[in-house]
Amino acid sequence: MRLNDFLGLRSPLFIYTCGFLLVGLLGVVDFLNGPDISSLIFYVIPVFLAAWHAGRRAGLLMCAASGVSWLIVAYATTGDFSNPFIAYWNAAVRLGFMLVLVHLVASFKISLTQERELARTDYLTGAVNGRSFTELSEVEINRARRNEHPFSVAFMDIDDFKLVNDREGHSAGNRLLQLVSDTIRQNVRTVDTVARLGGDEFAVLMPETGDEAAQVVIRRVRCELLEVVRRKGWPVTFSVGVVTWDYPPASVDDVLRASDELMYTAKRLGKNTVRHINANKPATAA
Repeated sequence: MRLNDFLGLRSPLFIYTCGFLLVGLLGVVDFLNGPDISSLIFYVIPVFLAAWHAGRRAGLLMCAASGVSWLIVAYATTGDFSNPFIAYWNAAVRLGFMLVLVHLVASFKISLTQERELARTDYLTGAVNGRSFTELSEVEINRARRNEHPFSVAFMDIDDFKLVNDREGHSAGNRLLQLVSDTIRQNVRTVDTVARLGGDEFAVLMPETGDEAAQVVIRRVRCELLEVVRRKGWPVTFSVGVVTWDYPPASVDDVLRASDELMYTAKRLGKNTVRHINANKPATAA
C-alpha cells in the first residue's frame, strides 16, 4: 500500500502523532549536524503530510512545532548570537515559507476534493451519479462477500414524467426531479446511497438490508413520494423494482441488470407499483 493511501485511512490523531514525532526526530538530527548543515527541506515532509491528510490546522501546528525546534537547536548549537533577534528572524523566515506551503497544500486539497465530489454527483439533484453508484455497488458486493450479509438495490422510474415537462415546462420537470431526490434521501438511512441514473430514473443502494427491511423502506419512500407530488398537483406515480441478495452476485452488472429488469416489469404491469424479489430465491417474487 502506498504511503498516501496508508495515511488516508488513518485517524487525525495518528497524523498528529506521526507529525510531532518526525519534527522531534528532525530536531535531533539538526542538533547532531550542528549549524553548518540545514535540514529545512526535510521539515516540509511532516508539514505537507499533516496539511494534506488532517487539514490546515494540523499543518499550522506542524509549522509551530518546527519553529520551536529551530529555535531550540539554534541556541543549543550556536550559543549566543551577536544580536538576540537573529535566531528569531531565521526561524520567522523558515516559518513564513512553511505557512505558505500549508496554505497552498490545504487549498489544493479542498479544491481537489470538491472536484471529485462534483465528478461523482448529479448536478441537478445532488444525488450521486450513475458512475459513482456503479463503483459503490461494486464496493458493497465485495463487502457483502467478506461479511456474509445481505443487501438490496431499488430502481425507481417516474411514471408519466413527460406529462410534467409537456404541460409545465422543463423547469417544472427539474423541480420534480429535485423533489424526488430530496424525498428519497430524507426517508432512507445515511448509509444508503441515492443515485440519479439519468432522465427520470433513480436508484437506492441499501447495505445490510434483507427482504422485509427493503420492502418496508421502499414502500415508505413511495408513499412519501406520492403524497409530495399530490400536494404539488403533478400527475405522476412511481414504478419500483427491488432486488435483495442474501449472497452477493458475481458482478455489479448482475445488480444493475436485475434491478433494471424488475423496474420495467413493474411498469409493464400497470405502473405505480413496487415489485420485489430475492435474487437467491426467485420464487419469492412479489
